[in-house]
Amino acid sequence: MQGSPEVLAHLQSLLNCELAARDQYMGHARKFRDWGLFKLAEHLDHEQQEESEHADKLIERMLFLEAEPDYNQQDKVNIGDDVEGMLRLDLDVEYRVAAALKEAIATCEAVQDYDTRDILIQLLDDTEMDHAWWLEQQLRRIQLVGIQNYIQSQMGEDGQPAAG
Repeated sequence: MQGSPEVLAHLQSLLNCELAARDQYMGHARKFRDWGLFKLAEHLDHEQQEESEHADKLIERMLFLEAEPDYNQQDKVNIGDDVEGMLRLDLDVEYRVAAALKEAIATCEAVQDYDTRDILIQLLDDTEMDHAWWLEQQLRRIQLVGIQNYIQSQMGEDGQPAAG
């Protein structure tokens, strides 16, 4: 089934975002682990996995719509230097993805590609209600308790489950 060129352009752009988000989460998770912030590292490992799943859904849809995904157009990955800055960079990515998803959903509706729209709505829910929400919560906690107390709360033991 041949997809709409407009929808396919959005899917490629979203794939570029998801691949970059995946790699950015991985980079931040590794830095957090190196710093002994095991709870943060574990949560970002989980986010990295979800971004990979999002990319996989986009790739599958593009292939179904008879398009060949381009894996070489990934967006820029921004790795921060401190805890709060890294969380803000990750939140910026989630906000950009949410805006791109909303544009893509509107395009899908305009060309009556409701199956792709439904896939993107699920990705938007994950992006806004899970990823962005969690990052916003972490930044609020930093405001409430201060960065040093927040950092101390994220230490834990390597391999210990992360607290939500």
